Amino acid sequence: MKELSEEMRKRNKFKHVVYLVLALVMLLYALPELSWAGSTPVFVFGAVWVAFALLVIAAHLHFILGVDEEKQKRLEAVRKAKLDMWQGKWSEEGRAAQRL
Repeated sequence: MKELSEEMRKRNKFKHVVYLVLALVMLLYALPELSWAGSTPVFVFGAVWVAFALLVIAAHLHFILGVDEEKQKRLEAVRKAKLDMWQGKWSEEGRAAQRL
C-alpha cells in the first residue's frame, strides 16, 4: 500500500510540474502583450490576470516542494486513529446487539 502511495505521489508531483511549466509559459507569453499604460480597465484586467497566474504558480510550487507533507502525515495519523475508534465502537455496538 505504501508503494502505491509513493507511486501516486510521484505521478501527482509530475502533474503539478507540468501545470507549473504551462502556467509559466502562459505568463511569459502574455506579459509582453498586456497593456501597462494608465489605469484603464485593460490595465486592471492585466494586473489581476498576472496576480492570478502568480497565485497558480505559487500553489504548484508549494505542492511540488512538499511544504505540506509533514502536515499530511499528521492528518493521516489522525484519520487512522478516528477510523480505529469508530471500528471499535461499531464492533462494541454489534456485540451488544447480538446479546439482545
